[in-house]
Amino acid sequence: MDKLKQIVTGSILENEPMSKHTSYGIGGPAIAFITPQDRNDLKRILDFSNKNNIPVYFIGSGSNLLVSDDGIDGIVISPAKSLKKLEIKNNLINAESGVMLGKLVKESIKRNLSGLESLIGVPGTLGGALVMNAGAFGREISNYLKSVEIMTSKGKLKSYISNEIDFSYRHSSFRTDEFILLAKFELDYEKPDIIEKKKKIASKGRKTNQPLRFRSAGSVFKNPKNYAAGYLIDKAGLKGTRIGDAEISTHHANFFVNHGSATSSDITKLIRLARSNVLEQFDIELELEIRTLGIDKEQIEAYD
Repeated sequence: MDKLKQIVTGSILENEPMSKHTSYGIGGPAIAFITPQDRNDLKRILDFSNKNNIPVYFIGSGSNLLVSDDGIDGIVISPAKSLKKLEIKNNLINAESGVMLGKLVKESIKRNLSGLESLIGVPGTLGGALVMNAGAFGREISNYLKSVEIMTSKGKLKSYISNEIDFSYRHSSFRTDEFILLAKFELDYEKPDIIEKKKKIASKGRKTNQPLRFRSAGSVFKNPKNYAAGYLIDKAGLKGTRIGDAEISTHHANFFVNHGSATSSDITKLIRLARSNVLEQFDIELELEIRTLGIDKEQIEAYD
């Protein structure tokens, strides 16, 4: 690890608890948590990891991530706090992946640019938002995307235009070994009062419907066709169910909250419980919206 420290020009934290880098406040230590200074720094890190056969995992700001309490046997790389360049010229936006989504939305609104205002209050980095195709109130971040630059885990640069990426509800075709560097958008001009109205509707909806007082990772499950996942979990009688310090929120049943010292095991047990009960009562399989790291697929997909 000393050799790695010598080549990193950004930030490197050794044996870093991932609980410090997730909105859940859950997760054991990674061998190293690195925020590269720029794409050249990233390439050096990836070359080192490939040469030494060290696994690498890419994340955003950890706002929709559940990490194992056992930690990560590898390097975790995030653009948050470093790759934050944002350029707006007329209605064209160039933004690095570490730009916080909230800042991108606010800067767009300031310039009377419409298209992203429904995402006001959605946490996380731009990179993470693109990977999960973040959306709210009928709009998705992919709607105004023009192109993306990425670096593969092998250190190769690639570019995609928007129609080369498969976007669907809370899904994109970005691979787990692709690190988003930069995205370009083209927004529409709109009257300030119309943008403000859309922003207020989104902001009010989020404050009304979401348990913002407690640590969570946002919606746990995707909404299945014709239903809201929270409605199904509620109707299954699970709202308020608690395992350890993890709870299916009494405010919104598709939010599982950490009351202080919840573990990844507590959350995964609630996930299995919700999936099992909804399948049994409604014959509907719930699909995860949150991402997991270091957790076996079987732990999540097994039915209690």
